[in-house]
Amino acid sequence: MNIMIREYTKADADAVMKIWNQVVEDGVAFPQEEPLTEDHADAFFSQQTYTGVAEDEVSGEVVGMYILHPNNVGRCGHICNASYAVRRDLRGEHIGEKLVKDCMAKAHENGFRILQFNAVVAGNTHAVHLYERLGFQRIGVVPEGFHMPDGSYEDIILFYHTV
Repeated sequence: MNIMIREYTKADADAVMKIWNQVVEDGVAFPQEEPLTEDHADAFFSQQTYTGVAEDEVSGEVVGMYILHPNNVGRCGHICNASYAVRRDLRGEHIGEKLVKDCMAKAHENGFRILQFNAVVAGNTHAVHLYERLGFQRIGVVPEGFHMPDGSYEDIILFYHTV
C-alpha cells in the first residue's frame, strides 16, 4: 500500500467521517461519545487548523485521517493538539505513524511550537508505543481519567513533543 497524506477537502467528508466514527464507536481512544453526522462532519473537519487525509495512491481509498488544532488560546496558543484515526481494517499497517509525522510537520508550518496530547488512554498500547518511539515525552498520568464503554475507568497519559 502506497500512502500519501494530503489536505482534507469537502469531497472527503463521508469517508473521513466514517473513519472518525469507527474510533468513537470503539470507545477506547477518543473522548467523544456521539458519532459525527453527515450534517456536521464537513464543518467539523473544515474548522480545524488542518485536517490531513491518508489516501492509498493505488486504490484512491481514504484509509486514515487526523485533525490539528490549538490546544489552548492566547499565551498558550503556540501549543497544538491532534487526533488520529485509521480505518479499522487497516490498523497495524503503520498508517498512524505517517499521520503523526505529517501532523508534526503541519504543526510547525502553522506556527505551533509544541504538540501536546491531553488524553492518551493507557490501554491504547499501540499509540503509546508509537508516540514514545517518535520521541514524545510523558508529562504525567491522570488516574482513571477515561471512562470506558464497560463503565470502568482507565488512566490517561499526557504527552508532548516540540515541533
